[in-house]
Amino acid sequence: MKTTIDIPEGLLEEAVRFTGAKTKREAVVTAVERFNRLKRLERLNSRVRGQFRDFMTSTDLQAMRAADMPKARR
Repeated sequence: MKTTIDIPEGLLEEAVRFTGAKTKREAVVTAVERFNRLKRLERLNSRVRGQFRDFMTSTDLQAMRAADMPKARR
């Protein structure tokens, strides 16, 4: 889709630098893709937040890793 938009020059230059894009178009497409992905992840996070409280603590994870580790490496 072709669209004409007025993006502040410094903002666009920064987007090109941060994304490593070779063109302004590529930078804008990459930025929009990343923004959309972030919003999808935020939506998913809000849906599942609090559903895994009793799943596993960091202490449980460390104990499990220690049990799986060969005796020679401990």
